[in-house]
Amino acid sequence: MANEEGSEMRLTLEGVRKEYGDTVALGGRENAESRLDTGTGTDSDLRTGTGTDSVTDGVSFEVDDGEFFTLVGPSGCGKTTTLRLVAGFDSPTSGTVRFDDRAMRGVPPEDRDVGVVFQNYALFPHLSVAENVAYGLKFADPPDGETREERVTSLLELVDLPDAGDRDPDELSGGQQQRVALARALAPDPDLLLLDEPMSALDARLRERLRMQIKEIQSTLGITTLYVTHDQEEALAISDRVAVMNDGRIEQIGTPQAVYRRPESRFVAEFVGDNNVFGGTVVDVRASNAQSRPRSASEAAESPLEMEGLRGESDDAGVEERETGDAGTQDLEAEASVRESESGRSRAVTVDVEAVDIRIETPVPVSAGDHVVFCVRPEKMRVRDAGDRPTGERAPAEGPDPVSNALEATVSESEFLGDSTRTHLRWKGRELTVRTDDPISGAVRVEFTAADAHLVERSE
Repeated sequence: MANEEGSEMRLTLEGVRKEYGDTVALGGRENAESRLDTGTGTDSDLRTGTGTDSVTDGVSFEVDDGEFFTLVGPSGCGKTTTLRLVAGFDSPTSGTVRFDDRAMRGVPPEDRDVGVVFQNYALFPHLSVAENVAYGLKFADPPDGETREERVTSLLELVDLPDAGDRDPDELSGGQQQRVALARALAPDPDLLLLDEPMSALDARLRERLRMQIKEIQSTLGITTLYVTHDQEEALAISDRVAVMNDGRIEQIGTPQAVYRRPESRFVAEFVGDNNVFGGTVVDVRASNAQSRPRSASEAAESPLEMEGLRGESDDAGVEERETGDAGTQDLEAEASVRESESGRSRAVTVDVEAVDIRIETPVPVSAGDHVVFCVRPEKMRVRDAGDRPTGERAPAEGPDPVSNALEATVSESEFLGDSTRTHLRWKGRELTVRTDDPISGAVRVEFTAADAHLVERSE
């Protein structure tokens, strides 16, 4: 992507930290304990190339020329601090902010060629709309030889307010005021546009309309944009790429689709959208095309999840059989299966969750005994009445969409959202969330395939 009106701009942050006395606002806490504690990371095999990789690196990422890049995270996570450091309103304690190849340390905000849209609009009530837009030209001349009047007129047309120039800001709606603030930020034709929670004060419907207008304007101008929001839906809807922040650090960077479908930490899985996050212990690993030998004769007659509450006896039998029967042969077969899967194929993994076996597929190397965290999005779960299939009947083992897992749960609450119903269930003392067409109640059966699950973390 190229900026059609201004020069090209690539934004780079390398190891940026910000401290206020003993308070670390951005970047990891640099101390002896964290530097030496190298064995506690639960997701070291999964989190590679996603921003900050060690506790002392600070925040690092790169925004391509013309890209719409969003920082999203809860309040206090460091996203606005990051934007202030890029704008020059504050200086990093360590690390480097670069515009293309130029380091910005010591460069004041007015010399950085950035446009900033603030959360509270910051319009001057004693100036007209046109005068507010023109204020953006106080420290710079209009681009391409335009007069100030021509520039203001073209920008008001760009933000769809062509007849609002003579009006006072307090005569406008919140969405219109925010568009005036955007026009003012764009007046000097900045190389970089920064937006700090620009729609947080607007109602939901207006936010939806305005965010698409902002994305359309950004695409038309081709301007490099850094956007800050706590709204996950907003971040997913308008961004080319998203950086999820938590506690002053970047958890994951990726396209909206990748962040939503393949979260790389438990925080991302739980923060971005509705999700069902499970933790358990791996009890079996096979290549996905290998048939795992049942652990006991009783298990051969039942699918793992239809043995809820009966795991203890079966597990003991399975352990004894492995130890005294064909243990050597089984170990060789399992090792061969895992070696085959390490070439890039998915592994068929059985995880003990609350004394229930759940089957998942993953390309990530795991071993029996590992603790893992995985997630299943609500839209991937299918809900049936508990009586649709007898509890003792096996789930289909073949077909284009085999049911690998089935959980018996109870509806606790339903929220009708118009296009769907968000339904909350209770299973094994914890909450599950599913999507249904209409509100449901009572006992239900929740089904999902092994491929519907995504492995998030693992630890030995």
